[in-house]
Amino acid sequence: MAEQLISLDDFWSLRDQFPMLDARSEGEFEQSHIPNSINIPILNNSERIVVGTLYKERGSEEATIKGFELVGPRFHLILKEVLKKFPEKKILIYCWRGGMRSQILSWLLTMVGFEVFRLKGGYKTYRTYSFDLVRREWVLIVLGGKTGTGKTRLLQSLQESDEQIIDLEGLANHKGSSFGSIGQPAQPTVEQFENLFAEALRKQNPKKPIWIENESRKIGRLILPDKFYLQMLAAPLIDILKTDEERVELIAEEYAVLPADELILAVLRLKKRLGGLRTSQAIEAIVEGNHAEWISNMLIYYDKAYIFDLEKHAEGKTIQLDLRGIDPDTSIKKLLEAKTQFHGKYTNKTD
Repeated sequence: MAEQLISLDDFWSLRDQFPMLDARSEGEFEQSHIPNSINIPILNNSERIVVGTLYKERGSEEATIKGFELVGPRFHLILKEVLKKFPEKKILIYCWRGGMRSQILSWLLTMVGFEVFRLKGGYKTYRTYSFDLVRREWVLIVLGGKTGTGKTRLLQSLQESDEQIIDLEGLANHKGSSFGSIGQPAQPTVEQFENLFAEALRKQNPKKPIWIENESRKIGRLILPDKFYLQMLAAPLIDILKTDEERVELIAEEYAVLPADELILAVLRLKKRLGGLRTSQAIEAIVEGNHAEWISNMLIYYDKAYIFDLEKHAEGKTIQLDLRGIDPDTSIKKLLEAKTQFHGKYTNKTD
């Protein structure tokens, strides 16, 4: 069957119908890719370097011939792999610019009866879109509060109440503190994080507010796009209040089950800021299993850091919301009522 060359507009609907193949090298794929795509390299990392060098030194014809010389012996292996994984024989393909590599893979697959949809402009077209999307103007409302106030849980409950949310920490695989990487998958690259971020933003209505958790510019080793971060600082912020006891209990639920050695390493990363005595006390409490003590110790530092970050937000756009001793359902109702101070009237759907 013949291939169909598709635009990015066509791509959005077709990718939900067919599996996606990325024909670039393993290294390119690891750096970033269209989420949910599968890597079937036409040229592997070392072969790509050889062909690229030849292209610069001797031109496209010799580079093309060399490319076929390198990949030709693997054609049968590629076909067997794709046929085994995708017996339905309908596939979406892309490479870097929609050029030689995706054309070769498309040609191979059409030879054995595949219906192929090849993305015009390749990954570069998709990446330009995602780069621009995370730097557009958005209507935001920031959910703030000191460590342990349950902001992520509230964010998830807001989503269940049909509110628009973006879970930045979930996308980043990091909870935003020295302890934030424990028990989490490896963080994506900055470029892949932006792709995931753009995918989440694409699902939102740009005319309605999007709830996000208050974050610093960095989430682990990832950096938020400057323009989006500045929008966060300028957006309305609802500062959640919880008792110290509630905060310690919530943190203990999440962190007391984690390996003690990793908790100790997280404490040691903060040694310069905590000081020697507080660091030693926290480590001793972790070893003894006294979670309330080491968590309370850490909150002294994190509370100061939060107050410092809170001062960066636009003046006059922060309100405090007392949720001390309040159950989750009532907390969401109060959050939605607080939202009306910035974004219009709230109607309780159960009324």
